[in-house]
Amino acid sequence: MFQKIFKNIGPGTLVAAAFIGPGTVTVCTLAGANYGYSLLWAMLLSVFATIVLQEMAARLGLITGKGLPEILHSTISNKIIRVAIIILVLAAIAVGNAAYEAGNISGGVLGLNIIFGTQWYFPLLLGLIAFCLLIYGNYKVLERVLITLVVIMGISFIATAIAIGPDFSSILKGLFTPSINEGNLLTIVGLIGTTVVPYNLFLHASLVSEKWNETTDLSAVRKDTVISVILGGLVSMSIIVAATALQSTEVSTGADVAKALEPIFGLASTYVFSIGILAAGITSAITAPLAAAYVVKGCLGWHGNMKSWSFRAVWMIILALGVLFSSIGLKPLDIITFAQIANGLLLPIMAILLLWLVNQKFLGAYQNRSWQNIMALIVIAIAIMLGAKTFLKVFEII
Repeated sequence: MFQKIFKNIGPGTLVAAAFIGPGTVTVCTLAGANYGYSLLWAMLLSVFATIVLQEMAARLGLITGKGLPEILHSTISNKIIRVAIIILVLAAIAVGNAAYEAGNISGGVLGLNIIFGTQWYFPLLLGLIAFCLLIYGNYKVLERVLITLVVIMGISFIATAIAIGPDFSSILKGLFTPSINEGNLLTIVGLIGTTVVPYNLFLHASLVSEKWNETTDLSAVRKDTVISVILGGLVSMSIIVAATALQSTEVSTGADVAKALEPIFGLASTYVFSIGILAAGITSAITAPLAAAYVVKGCLGWHGNMKSWSFRAVWMIILALGVLFSSIGLKPLDIITFAQIANGLLLPIMAILLLWLVNQKFLGAYQNRSWQNIMALIVIAIAIMLGAKTFLKVFEII
C-alpha cells in the first residue's frame, strides 16, 4: 500500500516542502497573531496561484523532458533577451538561495533549541543531515525523506490548530471574505510571496523530468501538483489558525508561538509545534540548494545528473554558506536585498514566459486551453503586484 502511495506522489510534495520553510512559518504566525482569521483568503489565493504556475512548469518539464533553463535556452531565439533572462535567473535563484539558506538552517535550529536547549553545533548538525541526503544523489530516497518530513510537519501544525479549538464559522469567513487595508497589506504580500516562489518553478520542472518521462503521465503529474500544493496550503493555514490564540501576546517568530502555547495547552503542544518548525527548516535547507544546483546546471548547459560533481559542487557551496552564516549569526543583508530585487523581477517575468511557453506549437495537444490562459493572466497580475511591492519594500518606499 505504501509503495503505491509513494509511486503516485513526488515532485509536488517537494514543492510543498520547499515553500513551507521558516519564512512561511514566521509570516503565517504574524498573520494569525495580528489579524486572526481575516487573512486566510490570501493563503487561499496563494494556493490557487501556485497551482496554476506549478502545473504549467511541470507540464513543460514532462513534455520536453528538460528543465526550465534548458527550455528557455532552446526557445528564445534573441540572444540578448536569452542571456539577460539567464543572468536574472542565476542571480535570483543561485545567489538568492545562498543568502536565504542561513535562514532555512536557523529556522530548523529554532525547533531544536526549543526541544533540547541551545547548542552551538545545531547548525552543523542540520547541515550534515542535508549534506548526507543530497550527496547520496538518489532522487527516490530524497523524495521519500522529504515526503515523510512534510507529513510530520503537517501533523504537527494541523494538530496544534485543532488543539486551540478554532471558530470554524470565522475560518470560513476569513477564507472567502477578502479584506485589504493599509495595516495588513504588507502581511498579505508576505503570505502570497512566501508561497508563490520562483525557484519552485525551476525545481518542479526538473524533478518532473527525473520522475516521469511519458506524456501519459500528465494526469499523475497534475494530481500530484494539485494535491501537494493544497496540502501545503492547509499546513500554512493551520499555522495562521494556531497563531490566532495569541492575539494578545507579543510574537515575532514561530518559536514564540511554541513557547506561548505551553501555558495554554501544556508542554506537549510546545513540542508538537517545535517539531513542525524543525521539519520546515530541514526541508527548505535541502530543497533550496537542490533547486540552485538544477538552475546553474541548466543555465550553464552542464550535463549529468544529481551525482555529477559539478551539480554537487553548487549545492555544497550554498549549503556550506548557509551553515557558516547560521553558525556565526551573520545576516548578509546586502546579498539578501539584491536577491529580493532579483526575485521581485523574476516572478512576473517567469509567469509571463511560462504563459508564452505553454502556448507554443511544440507542445502540440498539450498547449494551454483558453480557460487556462485566463487563469494564468490572473496569476500574472498577482505576480506583477508582488514584484512591485517587493521593490517598494526593499527601497523602503512603503
